[in-house]
Amino acid sequence: MPILRSRINLVSLALACAMLAPAAGASPAFAASPSVAELDANARAAGNRLDIATQIGDRVFASTLPAQVSQISANEFGGHLVLGIRMWGVKFHKPITQREFVDQVAWLVRTAFAIAPSAQEVDVWTSVPIDVTRDIVVSGDLARPTSRVVFTLSVLHAASDAATITRLAAGDAAFWDREWVRSAFLKATS
Repeated sequence: MPILRSRINLVSLALACAMLAPAAGASPAFAASPSVAELDANARAAGNRLDIATQIGDRVFASTLPAQVSQISANEFGGHLVLGIRMWGVKFHKPITQREFVDQVAWLVRTAFAIAPSAQEVDVWTSVPIDVTRDIVVSGDLARPTSRVVFTLSVLHAASDAATITRLAAGDAAFWDREWVRSAFLKATS
């Protein structure tokens, strides 16, 4: 057997052998790679209950939704669990109507409560970016906002799915930015 002349070659050989010959009964390292949904769930989880935010994210990011979910948070304070879901109100994955947006929000709320039945509330909000000129400070104490909220909804656990959709469709108890609604959605045809 030829003699390896450097430690780098020896280390490279050892790593290659370890990757090619996993321990008995173990699967190769590449077989345990996380899915894109799992990576998104971990990267986009926030709050002091990351375990719950990640569980919700696993389900949400494994689904194909028209509006992009950018963050899922779970925070527990004094025994009260509050969930938050943030979406972007631009660059939908496909053109959608306002009703399709409402259906997605209702599904997100239903999914969050199903995964975290002890939650008292789910808050959903949607933001859009604000154009910022070149010389505007966007970080630090003098930072200007780079996004604005165009939709918000808070749903208590006791609220039914039908009641939530009715509230959304009527515009009751939810904030809708009128300018955003006019420009973001396809017009429904009936």
